[in-house]
Amino acid sequence: MSNGSPGLTPGFLVWRLANKWRVAVDRAVAPLGLTHAQYSVVASLHGMQRAGERPSQRRLADHTGLEALYVSKLARALESAGLIERTRDPRDPRAVQLALTEQGRAVTREAIALVQELHQRLLEPLGGLDASRTRAFTDELRTLLDAPLGPSVPNDESTRETTP
Repeated sequence: MSNGSPGLTPGFLVWRLANKWRVAVDRAVAPLGLTHAQYSVVASLHGMQRAGERPSQRRLADHTGLEALYVSKLARALESAGLIERTRDPRDPRAVQLALTEQGRAVTREAIALVQELHQRLLEPLGGLDASRTRAFTDELRTLLDAPLGPSVPNDESTRETTP
């Protein structure tokens, strides 16, 4: 698909880019026994732990943008693989805290290195990870991610405006 194809909306392009990157990350981390979604969980958990946090599943879901139920499912699979441990929060018995195991830290460090190398290659058209175009692109993405979605509006006859 060429960049000049008519009808390519920003939403479609973001969706295509997200899918392209997801597939690339899936392929990069597969030899470590991870999927892209699992990588997102362990890499985020790694960063949060380095900052002194032992997040709950809910906090990790908020951080990653994944649904809490999906994070719970991923956490159980990662626990079964010996990469994370799930424990009850002593301050809130309904909450589950997550932490990387020693094996999880080792796998995560390796995965982060692979994904950083991949990102360098994927961002080469903009000049690489440290390029000013990449920083500008990242700033634009943050702006879009920080914008609230607002209330959804049903698309039915009673809510459509008509012109005389």
